Formats: sequence, structure tokens, C-alpha cells
Amino acid sequence: MAYKRPPDTYDVLPYPNVKEPWLHTAKWRFVEGVFREVCGRYGYKEIRTPILEQTDLFKRTAGETTDVVSKEMFTFEDRGGRSMTMKPEGTAPVVRACIENGIFATHPTPKLYYIGQHFRYERGQKGRYRQHQQLGVEVFGADNPAIDAEVILLAMSFYREVGVKDQVLRINSLGIPESRVKYREALRNFVRPFLSEMSEEGQGRFEANPLRMLDTKSPKELELLSAAPRLIDFLDAESAEHFGALQGYLNSAGVPYEIDHRLVRGFDYYTRTTFEIAGASLGAQNALGGGGRYDGLVEACGGPKIPGIGFGLGMERCLISLEAMGVQLSIQNEETVQVFLITLGDASLVEAPAVKLLSQLREAGISADKSYRSRKFPQQIKEADEAGASYTLILGDSEIERGVVQLRNQKTKEQTEINLSEIVGEIKKISILSKNF
Repeated sequence: MAYKRPPDTYDVLPYPNVKEPWLHTAKWRFVEGVFREVCGRYGYKEIRTPILEQTDLFKRTAGETTDVVSKEMFTFEDRGGRSMTMKPEGTAPVVRACIENGIFATHPTPKLYYIGQHFRYERGQKGRYRQHQQLGVEVFGADNPAIDAEVILLAMSFYREVGVKDQVLRINSLGIPESRVKYREALRNFVRPFLSEMSEEGQGRFEANPLRMLDTKSPKELELLSAAPRLIDFLDAESAEHFGALQGYLNSAGVPYEIDHRLVRGFDYYTRTTFEIAGASLGAQNALGGGGRYDGLVEACGGPKIPGIGFGLGMERCLISLEAMGVQLSIQNEETVQVFLITLGDASLVEAPAVKLLSQLREAGISADKSYRSRKFPQQIKEADEAGASYTLILGDSEIERGVVQLRNQKTKEQTEINLSEIVGEIKKISILSKNF
């Protein structure tokens, strides 16, 4: 009986039922390449962190009352009795890595980016999988709102260059923890008269984390909260000045934006600037990615008191948005072979020279392949075309006897007989071959 994937699991691939998933892998690689290029242009360096982290890292940073920590983490106890978690987000692991390796002591303002897999046990939906690919950046050591603008512009630049033209930028300010105390109480006082009309989840957030009530997707709760107090009206003076400066920088850069008073993000560590980028072609679930400032996170992880800001962007939602807009990515199939070797005749005579020739071609830096399942010429030619080869080499009994091989141009069908001892050099000399590959 063939294995069938359980219905409550969700693939990492955004199109799990296709017959050629490597084509979507090529799309991933293209998007990753654009992200790396844009980050390099902005002066960011790549960092990689482990998939497994100690659970306490996320409880201390994201907040135990957040949905991610309380409901969505893949957590288990290892053989050493330690609680380990498959990382649900990228920021805290980057902070931990920088602290452990003394990065903050040697680099006053590290600007980092990452590309990696993240894991959340949540209800799957379009573009949202339990294992998902995320692109992100983190900047530490600067509290200037100009760096906030840079991080936002980097994210929007990346989306433009992969083809997302209809971006919607939403911004807000969460202020500092001290100013949020008054706002939380004001929000509770506003909601209390109709708390019984809120969902069970909303009522739970009322007690544990009232700001998270603003993040609801329920139409009824959105209507109930439409006249709720605005967090921006409770900002401390420095946060208000910071937010005003950020808007000035975005205006100067010609970037349109909306102030979204319900934008609070999903983690407790955010302070001041928070932002989200949406794609107009995604419908109701249109968020592509977002981030914000987290000035107390490094200290919470045991590091120095330094500010930080960053974002995380979902690869899958980006690809779905591009598909919805009909954007064709300029991907190249890097796995196509340059030369396909066709063997004919007696296998006992041909196979050994064929293996030797393939090895010589590959050692010379020429991608080459052959058929391992058919000895019929039409079938091997078909395999050569499927592999994307522009040239084939035909090696049969008679060629072995004469020490030659037939070089066939797959486009023109022209064939040339070349000595076996010279074929590697001849292929490397063919200028059109090097241009095609």
C-alpha cells in the first residue's frame, strides 16, 4: 500500500501536489538569490542558526501568553532531559547566537540577514504551513528611526525586485512597555462592557494579553473594537517623536503607507516601530511579512542593553502572491546538463568507456549524464531533451572500435565525428556551448 500523507499535515512546498517539485525549488532559489543580492546591497551579512533551540529562549523573549509559545511550538524533551524547541521564529536565535559569540562586543552595529526553516503547529492555510521558509534581517545597536526606515525600505525593495508591485505598507508604534501599561488598562475598560460578546479566545486575551485582542480576524470582534482607544494616543514623548521621524523619512523616500492602529504583531518583545507589508492580490489573508523594533530583547536574553529592529518575510506567501499576479519569475534550471551521452550496441563493450568518458567530462567542469534504463536510441534522445542537453555524444560498438564518438547538436541535428581522446577539449572549445550553459 502506497504511503499517503495524513490530512492534517502541511507540506513545506507551496504547491505540494505538482509532478515536478524541483521547478518550485528553482523558484525558491531565485527568490533567495534576490534576497541575498538586496541584503548585500544594503550592507547586511548572512548568519545561520540551528533549527533546535532551548525552549526557554522563546518563553523569555516571545512571551508565554503569545499564541506561538502557548499553542504552536514543536517542543520535546531530549535524552538529556532538556526541553528543546524547533525554532518558530528567527529573531531570538540570532540574538542568542550574537551573545554567545561576542558579536556585540566586536561589532557595534551588526546588520545581519538569514534564510531558514521555521516550524509552527497551527492550522494550515494557503501560504501558511507548519514548516515554512522565512527570510529575515536583524540590526542591532542603533535606535535612530532612520534605521527603521532602512529596514522597511529593504523589505519593500526585495518585494519589488521579485515582482510584487502592489505593496501596501502598514505602520504603527507600540511605544515602550511603561506607556503600554496605561493603554492596556484603557483597552480593557473599553472592552469590558461587551466582553461576553467576544469569542473564548478574545476573552482569554483580555486577561492575559489585551493588545492581542486587536489582532483578531473575527468580523464581529473587529466591529466591536472599531472605536477602541488608539495606542498611538498613549505614546510617551520619545516614542511619539521617534514615530514622527520615521514617517518623515518614509515621506522623504516617497513611500506611501497607512497607519494601522490595530497592528501589534505577535510577540511581546516588540517596542515602538511595528510594520507589515501586504500584497493586494492575496485577498483577506494578504500579509506577506513584517517586523518591528525590539529594544529590550537582547537584554532579556542575557546580553547588553542595546536596541534592535528586524523583520521576517514568508517565502511561501511571497510565491503565492506572485502567482496571483501572474508574475513569471526569471528562473533558470541550473540542473540541466550540457552533454548527454547516448550508448548503443553491446553493453559489455560500451558501458566501461562510457563511464570513463562521463568521468572525464565531469572532471573537466562539463555537466554530463546518460541513460541508465534504456538502450533504444529514440528513448535516449527523449531523455536528453528532458535533461535540457544541447549536445549529445553517441557512442556505439563501431565508435569504440575506431576510437571516436559522434557529437550531435540537438538543435540543428548536425553530427561530427571526433576522436575520443580529443572530445573533452573539443567540447570546451565550442563557444556556443559555453554561451548556452
